[in-house]
Amino acid sequence: MTDQHPTAAPVVSDQVSAAPAVPDDVAVAPAVPDEVSAAPDRSTLRLALVVGGLVLAVLLGFGLGRLNTDGAATGSPSLAAGHTDPPGIGPHSHGTATGTDQGAPTEPGGLAVSSAGFTLAPLGTEFAAGRPGQLRFQVRDVQRRPVTRFAIVHDKPMHLIVVRRDLTGYQHLHPTMATDGTWSVPLTLAQPGVWRAYADFTVVADNGAQTAVTLGTDLVAPGGYQPRPLPGTATSTTVDGFTVGYQGAPQAGATVPLTFRVDGAGGAAPLERYLGAYGHLVALREGDLGYLHVHPEPELVDGQVKFWLTIPGPGRYRLYLDFQVGADVHTAEFSVIVP
Repeated sequence: MTDQHPTAAPVVSDQVSAAPAVPDDVAVAPAVPDEVSAAPDRSTLRLALVVGGLVLAVLLGFGLGRLNTDGAATGSPSLAAGHTDPPGIGPHSHGTATGTDQGAPTEPGGLAVSSAGFTLAPLGTEFAAGRPGQLRFQVRDVQRRPVTRFAIVHDKPMHLIVVRRDLTGYQHLHPTMATDGTWSVPLTLAQPGVWRAYADFTVVADNGAQTAVTLGTDLVAPGGYQPRPLPGTATSTTVDGFTVGYQGAPQAGATVPLTFRVDGAGGAAPLERYLGAYGHLVALREGDLGYLHVHPEPELVDGQVKFWLTIPGPGRYRLYLDFQVGADVHTAEFSVIVP
């Protein structure tokens, strides 16, 4: 930084020069002021006009830019915002805590309440066990402002998974957002205990960039908590009159196929698309409740739903398969041990 020197004040003399004496008989002509034009010269005028035009152009451009960005940022969920997945994309996961969809995540998501500059902020975390309630929350940025622009991913701007910490009571919900960025959804926690809620979403920035994030927070239903042991491993189960089985063996750190078949009373069930796909698979890791959300091949493979699953590490996992038949959504659950 340059040194600042005080500017010397101008020296003003106290002496005033006396005017020369004029004889009384000598006529004195009235003083005529120097003629100075009141209008600026043409070059100065042209320069002022050019500068003024430049300033006006800058101000107009800034104002239009603010309208384009601020107007988009204060609205409801950006229903027109396309997700980065091109049409017909193959199977993929939303399992990382942040970043775009990846087929081979290194760590599951949902382990933290904050990631990539976004924070999951529930407006209430306590529920009466067995009684209908309302879960309300916001997603906030680094300035703690509510985020209001989200991409539509698999037909919804927000996927909310809720499960008790013993991996029972699984729910796949889709909240709605108010204009102030507050999400809400009816929620009933059937049994006392600590529950985990996962918010799975993709934020759209003002410049159109998209960031997929999975955040998690705990909910509480006070009362006597009696955790249930994880059911034994099996490759087949029954739910709502359907028999669901899978083929494949998940491996730590490797991407392997898992193929699910759904049979009804008369054979293969007529599967329908649910959230844009023939099935959705959520995998949760026992202990830390690490989260993976996997989507299948865009079409059925020999009448079956085919996923490509990457398990981040060894442990015991619970798999939840959502599928739709006759406009009703069903969930089949499996326990898997990954050595």
